[in-house]
Formats: sequence, C-alpha cells, structure tokens
Amino acid sequence: MTKHKHSGANHRGAEHASPYGLSRLAPAVTLVDMVREIETADRAIGHAAAGKLGVIAEQIHQLQAQARAIVEQAQRDLELHRAACSFERTPGHTYHLYQKADGRRVWSIVSPAEWGGCPPHDYCGSYRLEYDRSWTPLRDAAGAMVAAVAGGSGGD
Repeated sequence: MTKHKHSGANHRGAEHASPYGLSRLAPAVTLVDMVREIETADRAIGHAAAGKLGVIAEQIHQLQAQARAIVEQAQRDLELHRAACSFERTPGHTYHLYQKADGRRVWSIVSPAEWGGCPPHDYCGSYRLEYDRSWTPLRDAAGAMVAAVAGGSGGD
C-alpha cells in the first residue's frame, strides 16, 4: 500500500518551476524558512530603498543650494545694473563701483589705483560685465587694475 503525503496531483510543469525540491538531497523547506527569507528580503529591500532615497535627498539639497546661489547672483546682478552710470557699458570690460556719501552707487571706468589710491567715493569693488549681462566680481583692486590694463577698462 502506497502512502501519499498530500492529496492532489503532483507538479507536472518544468522542473525549474517546481514549488518543491525535486531531489531527495534537496533541503526541506519549511514555513519558518520561507518567513525568514521574506523578512531578510524585506530588510534588504528597505535598506536599498533607503540608500537610494538618501542619495536623491542629497541631490535635492545640492540642487536647492545651487538654486539659492543662482537667485542670489541674479539679485546681485540686478542691483549692479541699477547703479548710476554716465557711459555705455560694454560686455567684456571691467568697471569699478563706488558709493557716494548719500548712499547712491555709481559706476566708473577709473580704478582706485588710477585715483592715486584715494578715490573721491567709497570703493565697493570691481566687476567685469559679461556678454550675458551678468557681473563677475574681481577679487581685488590690483587684479582689477591688471585686467583693466590687459583688457581695457572700457570708455575708450
């Protein structure tokens, strides 16, 4: 007499799709093993997803910082364009920004060094007007002077 462990038909599909081990040497798979495997998979997938989301969060923070820098630069450029100017500004040239005693800011083609180191107004900085109408600050008056001599300070 043959004993059956379960009722119903045996698996008749391809061996690789069998829901149970086909060899007597295959380990027995219990419900506990399956639950343990699911828990392990849940943890691994959770860690992988958290890692990927962390990378995305860092990228978002970097993009926000870049956006803030762009907005700040645009605001600075707009303020610089609103400074008084009695000559036509040409892209590629270096200009010098001064602040008068009444608080008004004015552009000049004359650097502090060309004033003999004693300009008539407070010196605010030197900037090169770019072709996209943005302003690039020059780090010091000596650098501005070198740029003015090498590239022309405009106003010719």
